[in-house]
Amino acid sequence: MPVADVQMFSELREQIWADWIWFPEGHGWDDLKDHDGKVFPKTQDLWATIPIALCFLVIRQIFERTVAIPLASLMKVSDKQRVRASPNPVLESYFCSTSKHPTQSSIESLSKQTGCSVRQAQRWFRRRRNQDRPSKVKKFREASWRFTFYLLAFFAGLAVLVDKPWFYEMKMMWEDFPKMPLLPSQYWYYMIELGFYVSLLFSVASDVKRKDFKEQIIHHLATIALIGFSWLVNYIRAGTLIMLVHDAADYLMESAKMFNYAGWRKTCNFIFTLFAAVFIITRLVILPFWIIHTTWVYPLTLYPPFIGFYFFNGLLFVLQILHIFWAGLILRMVIKFLPGNDIVEDERSDKEETESEDEEDEHRGKSKNGHVQNGHTVLNNNHSKTD
Repeated sequence: MPVADVQMFSELREQIWADWIWFPEGHGWDDLKDHDGKVFPKTQDLWATIPIALCFLVIRQIFERTVAIPLASLMKVSDKQRVRASPNPVLESYFCSTSKHPTQSSIESLSKQTGCSVRQAQRWFRRRRNQDRPSKVKKFREASWRFTFYLLAFFAGLAVLVDKPWFYEMKMMWEDFPKMPLLPSQYWYYMIELGFYVSLLFSVASDVKRKDFKEQIIHHLATIALIGFSWLVNYIRAGTLIMLVHDAADYLMESAKMFNYAGWRKTCNFIFTLFAAVFIITRLVILPFWIIHTTWVYPLTLYPPFIGFYFFNGLLFVLQILHIFWAGLILRMVIKFLPGNDIVEDERSDKEETESEDEEDEHRGKSKNGHVQNGHTVLNNNHSKTD
């Protein structure tokens, strides 16, 4: 690389990481240099999260095979056999490149191209969609892994914070900022949490996809950016509180999913109701009115605003918008559940709902066509109840 380019890159780097951008007036990166036995966060520390994330992926595979699958069997979680769609290049091409849910006019056009009836084309698309739906055991494995991590992370976070004064008086998170030394417990709490969220990004292609897939990706990216940035500029105390609040409800949600897949309806509904209450309290009350208030309003009484201040709180506001979005979905599920429904359905999942609707459509269609034996409609064997 030419000397001029190296110099330009160096100058650009200095401008991007200028003290006045990331720290309040009178403070800077020199405040985060180790001295007198005190250790402070360092940029290179974040590289440790990559091997930690890879370790999580390996541990997850071992956990799912040795713990989750036997647990699924113990809880009677099983998959119903699905009939695969017969090979059909024309329909497969349309399914992959155009739409998984063709319109009636498209179905009629495709049936003419392939020489099959409209009903056969509709049945092919139903079977093909069924093939792509994740199995119940797969969903149970994923939920049990996340439940285990979130549960352990929540109690680990409590252990890290319970003896800290800023856990009870949040204004103390800014005491002597940014010169607060890093504690070993904070280091590992940060590295493990960040490593886990990075592992979720690594596994996103193989994990169960739901309606809020894009929102989940935004949440993961915002969380990684928030944790990473708070590490760089020593917002460690605020960061640990935010991570604890997030983990407080997540393990309840994952356990409700597990009991849902196992068919334990009453247990699922009870845990889901508890999850909804904890979610609303932690993410719609504690986070905005205690933590964000302490990161957005209180610092202005100590320092003039700076770019890093806006960046950190901007990421928090992104998370808060997502929390409001998810709270709406949760409340919709609770409203459906309260009148006495047997089960709480996940509003974020369109797979189970679509399969149920397809089955009902098939049932109605065959009833109208008079396909009845012994007083009962004969269903094609490629359909099953929603999982």
